[in-house]
Amino acid sequence: MTRIRNPEVAEIFNSYPESIRSKLMFLRQLVFEAASVVDGVDDLEETLKWGEPSYVTKAGSTIRIGWKKNKPKQYAMLFHCKTKLVDTFKELYQDKFKFEGNRAIIFHEKDEVPVEELKHCISLSLTYHRRKHLWMLGV
Repeated sequence: MTRIRNPEVAEIFNSYPESIRSKLMFLRQLVFEAASVVDGVDDLEETLKWGEPSYVTKAGSTIRIGWKKNKPKQYAMLFHCKTKLVDTFKELYQDKFKFEGNRAIIFHEKDEVPVEELKHCISLSLTYHRRKHLWMLGV
């Protein structure tokens, strides 16, 4: 597992309930795994945006992962709502994921995460600025 270098990000992860923290750490690891195999993504930065762990690269659109107290049994991977990302994910994986509008893939505490499909979504987000002009982001 990739070590958290940003103390503010570590603090946020530590504030989550253990059962959810492990789920979010799994999503975090998928982001790093996807970034490690995508050409041109060598500048992945882990930071906080809107108080949530966020993953940013020059070639892509920000990915956030988070959990809310008012929905304690669910967690999410969030994407910029002004992009075509979630609309594309819906076209590709409507039978694999639950979505919240045009901004998030939602997971419930007991869901099994479709790893390869999610890594594909992450890769599309990490390279969004190179793909945004393409229909269905070129997939």
